[in-house]
Amino acid sequence: MNNRNTSLILRFVAVLFLSAAIILTILALVGYSRQRNNYPAGMTIAGVSVGGVDPQTASQRVLQVYSSPVELQYAGSSILLTPSLIGFQLDIDAMLAAADLTRTGASFWGGFWNYLWNQAPAADNVPLVASISAERLREFLVNEIATRYDTPPAPAQPIPGTVNFVPGEPGQTLDVDRAIVLIEDALRSPTNRVVALTSVRTTASRPAPASLEILLKQVIQLSKFDGVVGLYMLDLQTGGEIHFAQNNGQPLSVQPDVAFTASSVAKIPIMVSYYSEYGADGLSEQTINAMIDMIRRSENPPADKFMSALNENRGPLVVTDRMKALGLSNTFMAGYFYVGAPLLQTIKTPSNERADVVTNPDSYNQTTPSDIGMLLEDLYQCEQSGGGALVAVFPQKINQQICQQMVDVLVQDKLGALLQAGVPEGTRIAHKHGWITNSATGVIDNVSDAAIVYSPGGNYVLVVFAYHPVQIIWDTMANPLFAQISQAVYNFFNVPTQ
Repeated sequence: MNNRNTSLILRFVAVLFLSAAIILTILALVGYSRQRNNYPAGMTIAGVSVGGVDPQTASQRVLQVYSSPVELQYAGSSILLTPSLIGFQLDIDAMLAAADLTRTGASFWGGFWNYLWNQAPAADNVPLVASISAERLREFLVNEIATRYDTPPAPAQPIPGTVNFVPGEPGQTLDVDRAIVLIEDALRSPTNRVVALTSVRTTASRPAPASLEILLKQVIQLSKFDGVVGLYMLDLQTGGEIHFAQNNGQPLSVQPDVAFTASSVAKIPIMVSYYSEYGADGLSEQTINAMIDMIRRSENPPADKFMSALNENRGPLVVTDRMKALGLSNTFMAGYFYVGAPLLQTIKTPSNERADVVTNPDSYNQTTPSDIGMLLEDLYQCEQSGGGALVAVFPQKINQQICQQMVDVLVQDKLGALLQAGVPEGTRIAHKHGWITNSATGVIDNVSDAAIVYSPGGNYVLVVFAYHPVQIIWDTMANPLFAQISQAVYNFFNVPTQ
């Protein structure tokens, strides 16, 4: 009887333990199943913690983080950028699918066994899957940021009553390419969503050419010169021109340009004409020395000799023909320089037939500021690149070497006055000056200078002619006026070092 009771008790206890084990196993399976429905602890999607939450909650978390604005800091302002505005889109389905592989892809029973032994499943990080419209982002940066917050450089401005300029102010320009990289990184980050945009410092621009023209006219006005002034300036980098003429401060038309006595400036056309005939044969030491005497010492006998070499009787007219071939219709030589030389031809030009201005141009030699300026431009182009009108019109004779030699000869004009007085010492300036003394009165009534100036801020051509019907006083009128005009133009090209 006792044995039977003991056996029943043992069976009952066994059934009880078995039932308890089954119940515990079921409870464990229920708990594991619930855990398996959520993402494992420590798991992240696109850097956002989703451990212990279901896919729907995880999706909401990721969307909330990546739809939050990115703060852009630029030019002292804070701008909030909504990701959707520039086409930022999350591929939430792809990320959830990848996360579900981690959640359900492992063996159920293997995971259950680890669950029973309280072993947490391995955490995983699902990378961000998203797209950004780089085109829309660039448009936003250009139209909304750069347009509103960039600071353009302020150009230098002339100082009234002087030949100097107030330096301009540098500007600030958004570095768009760098900004795109920084913003894309922030859009793809769940935490680092503040971007300090970088800018490029833009240098202050050169003054507007119109402001230089105004300044040059003020310089002439303040000089109280009451004669005729013709000025031509050419920016050899941009091709920009300043071209005007005045009579006692009143504007004159330059269509056609005003005719002046060419005087010794005519020796530039003579030199060009000689080389257009003889080319490299004119590079002998003897010839070059004679050219230097003609330019530096402004001697007339070498000029007559070079014209005579073109044609003993018609040399000056050959110079005229060569200038016409270059398109310089208002520049001519109609006789030699020596005293008593006959006038070979009376030459009419559009400029010397004007009736609205009187400069008494010499019937033997004439030119205009723009004609000489264009000739110097042709010489510069040939010297720099071996191209331009001189080579095109005289291809068999004139080349880059010849032009470099002609420029070197013009550099030998070391007058130290007029246009050369307005540039810093040591500046390379290839020029030819000239003036005429009235034969009746014995005073100067015509002064001119034509130059190619090579400066750190840019190279340019500057030509100035001045005529007065009575007298041009050298020390108090001609030299200071030309020097101030030259200094103003030099400062225009070299504001930082004026």
